[in-house]
Amino acid sequence: MTQGAGQGPEAVRTETLRDFRVPAYIHETGPYPPSAAPGEAAGVGEEPEDYTPTQRDLPVINRGDTVQVVMDPAAVAAPQPADGPGPLYVVGDVHGYLDQLVAALQEQGLLDAAGNWSAGTARLWFLGDFTDRGPDGIGVIDLVMRLSAEAAAVGGYCKALMGNHELLLLGAKRFGDTPVNSGAGTATFQAAWLLNGGQKTDMDRLQDHHLQWMARLDAMEQVDGHLLVHSDTTAYLDYGDSIEAVNDTIRETLTRNDADECWDLFRKFTRRFAFRDEGGAEAALSLLDTYGGTRVVHGHSPIPYLLGEVGSEDGEDAAGPVVEGPHLYADGLAIAMDGGVTMAGKLLVQQLPLDS
Repeated sequence: MTQGAGQGPEAVRTETLRDFRVPAYIHETGPYPPSAAPGEAAGVGEEPEDYTPTQRDLPVINRGDTVQVVMDPAAVAAPQPADGPGPLYVVGDVHGYLDQLVAALQEQGLLDAAGNWSAGTARLWFLGDFTDRGPDGIGVIDLVMRLSAEAAAVGGYCKALMGNHELLLLGAKRFGDTPVNSGAGTATFQAAWLLNGGQKTDMDRLQDHHLQWMARLDAMEQVDGHLLVHSDTTAYLDYGDSIEAVNDTIRETLTRNDADECWDLFRKFTRRFAFRDEGGAEAALSLLDTYGGTRVVHGHSPIPYLLGEVGSEDGEDAAGPVVEGPHLYADGLAIAMDGGVTMAGKLLVQQLPLDS
């Protein structure tokens, strides 16, 4: 997978996070029992085949003002000798919360106090969804691109997967208000992007090198027996019977630049909950048997939604959903990594394998 080149020193982030609270989409009343999540019929693991993401996906809770973070890439530490690859870490959905991401990476010892790579030969994977809903999606992408270069310089790596919000942002930039065949009437990428947390500041700061980086991201990878994907869906099976085939097919689809094809891709990777209810273990096995690995590791669906513990939309009743760490489920075959940072949950950075 091709990673972006290192970036120059970041400016001090002084933007103030406006109230990102948005009304839940029309059929949301929450909280939801595990068998009846938003947009899903009871007892059904995934969204219906005609599902189309033309309404808001998940509610967002105001997190208050952001903290200023200074990114000052100093000299990278000298390479560290190692008898094999370094430890493996994965990061769940970030959604523009740069400050929370930096803090979580520092807590794991992956970044130093100045925000530079300090983990030597460690291996770090982001599971996608860098932008939308939060205040600084472009800042998140810039950080990931810079860490990619810094980690590679000392024998480690920092890599990233394609999330549905990367597909959404690419589509909004490329196709704007061009109508697409949504399966539920007229839709556009621009409208879907705005409904699902698109931030004008991100679009204004989006540059060609960001677009190129997003378009080249892989959709899946298998590392140390962990099948890394963004979405908890079996839609990957529609794009190939090997990891290489899936990644090539999705990259070729984006290269063709056809609005309807790109919309269909986005729509499929917005589905969720494939591994949660009855038949969830079998769904996880269908991916593992095809692409390899012993566990599926995904983001996309916030753990509070998987558990039926949806947080308050107004942020006044409680501090938010309590998420202590990843959620292991589907008979131990799936690990959920989206801690629900957009609903006042936790941005998760986790070393693999899990102990249990």
